Amino acid sequence: MTDSPIDLLVDLASERHGGRVLEANDDFFAPKENLIADSDPVWKEGEFTSRGKWMDGWETRRRREPGHDWAILSLGVPGIVSHVVIDTAHFTGNYPEQASVEAIELHGRHDMVELVRDPSRWREIVPRSELRGDTRNAFPVNDTSPATHIRLVIYPDGGVARLRVLGDPVPPEGALDAKEVDLASISNGARAIDCSDRHYSSPNRMLIPGRAKGMWDGWETRRRRGPGNDWAVIRLAGPGRVTRLELDTTHFKGNAPGSADVEAIHAPGAAIGELRFAEWATLLPEAPITPDKRHVFKEVRDVGEATHLRLNIHPDGGMARFRAWGTAEAPWTSTG
Repeated sequence: MTDSPIDLLVDLASERHGGRVLEANDDFFAPKENLIADSDPVWKEGEFTSRGKWMDGWETRRRREPGHDWAILSLGVPGIVSHVVIDTAHFTGNYPEQASVEAIELHGRHDMVELVRDPSRWREIVPRSELRGDTRNAFPVNDTSPATHIRLVIYPDGGVARLRVLGDPVPPEGALDAKEVDLASISNGARAIDCSDRHYSSPNRMLIPGRAKGMWDGWETRRRRGPGNDWAVIRLAGPGRVTRLELDTTHFKGNAPGSADVEAIHAPGAAIGELRFAEWATLLPEAPITPDKRHVFKEVRDVGEATHLRLNIHPDGGMARFRAWGTAEAPWTSTG
């Protein structure tokens, strides 16, 4: 695990990363799918549905018998969870009193009835805890085992706007088998662990699969008024050899970097403080960058096996997507 700040962790459950809410015992007032929406919850004054006030979240009916309500999620990317945020934004008189969170690692297809009825297969990662209304209730998690599914339990009933499952992605089964893959992709287990600036957005935005949907869907720094340049450090999906790169400035038209270069290092398990002052090798020498364009570099320097890359943008600006194609045989988790 790295020592990077919480806002550089990946929301493993987000619909943006392929997360899904598989089942809930009740979602009478507001659908369970809202739990993992990529957007922040909103409030619409005076808007009602046929079942009551419109709420941007998951909300169950008022429970009149003993018990609790629950929802089961499939993570978009398997990962090691280090923080959970149970956001009750705009739920002021209808939020749950308490909640707990459980996790399980399951690959392939499984019977939902079996998952629901067999609590012994789940491990508790957030014990039953008090919640506050209209609040981002954050809970640290001390669990080092990967998870593929999450169960949110609320006591006794009520509404939750968003569930954020923050952590380190790990490669899905079979993702790293010595074939060429994007070693910088979140879906393959990569993550940005450090950067010089994330004023507008996290550098993890540029590691999401698919083309960027807008300027908001990439990494953008504030305007640099002093010397130097901005940079982001990406821990690759696994130690591997990078053979080609893609630096995509799509949608960044008046705020693309003037140039960029990429460095590499083999430092399994290194802490951020160590990487900042380590000796990096040049993978891609500084090259001019054009606004609103995909830049593909089919030839890069052979620097051997790398665990991390550092993207340097000069002097500042935005990058929609960053791809590092190469081969690896083992995930980062096997090297610390």
